[in-house]
Amino acid sequence: MNDPTCSKRDAVFATTAARGGDFEFNEQVAEVFDDMLARSVPLYFEQQHMVMELARKFWIEGTRIYDLGCSTATTLVNIARELGPSSQLVGYDNSPAMLERAGKKIADSGMDNRIELRLGDLDGNPQDLDLSNAGVVTTCWTLQFIRPARRERLIRFISDNLVDGGALIVTEKVLTKHKTMNNHFIEFYYEYKRRNGYSDGEIQRKREALENVLVPYRADENMEMFRQNGFAVVELFFQWYNFAGFLCVKRQPA
Repeated sequence: MNDPTCSKRDAVFATTAARGGDFEFNEQVAEVFDDMLARSVPLYFEQQHMVMELARKFWIEGTRIYDLGCSTATTLVNIARELGPSSQLVGYDNSPAMLERAGKKIADSGMDNRIELRLGDLDGNPQDLDLSNAGVVTTCWTLQFIRPARRERLIRFISDNLVDGGALIVTEKVLTKHKTMNNHFIEFYYEYKRRNGYSDGEIQRKREALENVLVPYRADENMEMFRQNGFAVVELFFQWYNFAGFLCVKRQPA
């Protein structure tokens, strides 16, 4: 798998001047995003491996793989390597800075003949996205950034465009049903970030920047949303405190 440590070290929120507004996926963030993920997402490499395994299991020869919110294309490159030369992949992101980084990574990996990048706003009209012949769709730590009022129509659009037996693979930050447990899980997560070199100031400033941008659901709320919008099989395949992975299959697999 790609090694996120090759990017610059994340110091976006290292100074008090960094907290100037809501979190944005701009050039400053894109430059350090791989390191940010590796140090901020628990068991990041294992989750990437699980996404690869699930994509391989549910991909149907001749269909396409789409990554919605592809950022720097780590997931796309990993899946392309896993599936081999006959696979065709498409990545959507609304950040030109992220797509620029993704293009360089794809070219360096020698996958530019198999992976296409497209500018697309997942928070906009889903009909503007071409998901034709979709066998697998992945959305990794992305759905949480979509406005809640617009999530269901995006999930329904994905389901409508998947072939029978196709799968949606989602990794996401989640809440718990109980406020006290949620607070405990968040504190455990902050301890995780401290172990990975983030200061209390960085943790606090990033939390404030994400406050109006990242809106997580409970795991059961996500699962119900998937079931209500076209997925016959919805399974939780990963959970670490307030991070989870969901496998959603369009119909019951044989």
